[in-house]
Amino acid sequence: MAMGFFGLALFLFLAFDFDQGSPSSASAASSSSSQNVQVTYGTVLKLMHEKTKFRLHSHEVPYGSGSGQQSVTGFPNVDDSNSYWIVRPPPDTSAKQVDTIPDGAIIRLQHMRTRKWLHSHLHASPISGNLEVSCFGGESESDTGDYWKLLIEGSGKSWKQDQRIRLQHIDTGGYLHSHDKKYARIAGGQQEVCGVREKRADNVWLAAEGVYLPITESK
Repeated sequence: MAMGFFGLALFLFLAFDFDQGSPSSASAASSSSSQNVQVTYGTVLKLMHEKTKFRLHSHEVPYGSGSGQQSVTGFPNVDDSNSYWIVRPPPDTSAKQVDTIPDGAIIRLQHMRTRKWLHSHLHASPISGNLEVSCFGGESESDTGDYWKLLIEGSGKSWKQDQRIRLQHIDTGGYLHSHDKKYARIAGGQQEVCGVREKRADNVWLAAEGVYLPITESK
């Protein structure tokens, strides 16, 4: 089962191009042992909400209010392919694939299946009325509403798997947030993901399952 999951994830990952070039020549590292595993640009991962253990998720279902953009939720099951995200730098930067990601870096998260970007703005979220978080744009369509600042909790200097982090939205100042408020109908059983401008226990996340690229040590 583990090999099957890894093989599928590796196949899906290698199918995608990276802004700085194709990852086809890179080898992928299994995430079976998460100790000291670095998250790099090009990593394909699931983000787990620390408090509820739900995974950050999206699907081709638009919000029925607010922006009407593709909805983002928290998903309870581990094995759903709509919960994979690709870690990307902003465009027009010097960052390249397998570069480690320092505390304070500006990143983008691209939904692997739909190719849209994790996005936020001033529209109200459907359940709590906080800042709506959506998926927006595509390969050639991205703006500052897709930019998130990585904030590592504790003393870490670069992002590692299973490390507690916050993501703060650049345009609104809201932290990526979730809670046990659940949708009843279209996304029944899934919980709301939104932006909240205050630091709270409910806006802490961890990099969980995924395909992590090995770092080549300089000689």
